[in-house]
Amino acid sequence: QVQLVESGGGVVQAGGSLRLSCAAAGRIFSSCAISWFRQAPGKEREFVAAISRGGAFTNLANSVKGRFTISRDNAVNTAYLQMNTLTPDDTAVYYCAARSGAMQTTTNYYDYWGQGTQVTVSS
Repeated sequence: QVQLVESGGGVVQAGGSLRLSCAAAGRIFSSCAISWFRQAPGKEREFVAAISRGGAFTNLANSVKGRFTISRDNAVNTAYLQMNTLTPDDTAVYYCAARSGAMQTTTNYYDYWGQGTQVTVSS
């Protein structure tokens, strides 16, 4: 079992930055791939970024490449999403998710989810 808690969301002006954290409770964090997804009002949940169990491999959605960075620190059971050059299109609830095994980019592969954190980017 893995319990996930996101934090770091808020309101920021366009062009600004935020860093989201995903703190995990449970003994298997280091054996899980971690991903971030987001869901805007009226839209489906979409993939944002993923990181492999050891952190050596990452995958980013095209819409955030060059602006967002995903990382993790297995020593403190936490994953991060650094978001730079934010735009109003990045406004959404951001969720972290975990799964045993390799990174995946679709929601149905993920076993554990956090409650989400709201990110609002004003123009």
